[in-house]
Amino acid sequence: MDARAAKRQFLEYIEIERGRAVKTIENYDRYLSRYFEQMKIQRVGDITEQNVRDFRLWLNRQPGTKRDSMKRRTQNYYMIALRAFLKFLRKRDIEAISPEKIELAKLPERQLDLLTTAELDRLMRAPRDAAAKEADPHKRRCYLRDTAILEMLFSTGLRVSELCSLDSDLDLTRDELSVRGKGEKVRVVFISPAAKEAVREYLKARDDMEEALFVDGRPKLLHRITPRDIQRHLKAYVARAGITSVVTPHTLRHAFATDLLSNGADIRSVQQLLGHASINTTQIYTHITDAHLREVHKKYHSNRG
Repeated sequence: MDARAAKRQFLEYIEIERGRAVKTIENYDRYLSRYFEQMKIQRVGDITEQNVRDFRLWLNRQPGTKRDSMKRRTQNYYMIALRAFLKFLRKRDIEAISPEKIELAKLPERQLDLLTTAELDRLMRAPRDAAAKEADPHKRRCYLRDTAILEMLFSTGLRVSELCSLDSDLDLTRDELSVRGKGEKVRVVFISPAAKEAVREYLKARDDMEEALFVDGRPKLLHRITPRDIQRHLKAYVARAGITSVVTPHTLRHAFATDLLSNGADIRSVQQLLGHASINTTQIYTHITDAHLREVHKKYHSNRG
């Protein structure tokens, strides 16, 4: 079978039947196209273990950041796309090498960008304190919006893209809401009293008719806020709070997960709240329980001598 025709069917399949995001589909298209082009793949039968290995060597020799080779995590993205493509071929009874032949490179344990409790408190206060001192109605609305955004991110553990997709008809009489996350999967997240109050105050200050819960831009040129907008605003508050480490909206998602685990939540519950498809993704947070394990060891293990 023609490889490009099979790739087109595969991309249509993950879009329609698997409900993958547009960005994911674009990435898979790029990864597979690069493999086909570099290894001169014309037909599905041209895919072999040898040319997959040759392609991995080629990727490893491509320049990455700071003159290093391409990161292993990035190389793995290519292999994940190829493996998904081969699984699709097998599902359609199209003869090709087994997807199990595609192994991913082992990666070093991820280092999380974590905030201390004091840093988190200063960050959360930054837009709130600015709003209290601001007389200009438009600027004050922006500070109230950003207060609500930070409170919502920390309260719910939402991905920034999920937060941006929320509409202003949010029912604030309830402590929970349903969100549609990756792969179109719906999950329930919970809103803290502080987050609800911050959203109420922000909506009360709004005088526009925009559908989005969070908007950005000049008063007459408002648009639904984007992840890039939030990152830009967040950077300013990080500086105000005197935080020197890199902080992104995802850092608050990390803070949400680590706060739960530090206070005794089990890893499976945290997985569900974060919307992780695999428990393996949530495992990056397990080091948070190290301090608790140390206390258990100290308390219950018999110390000789």
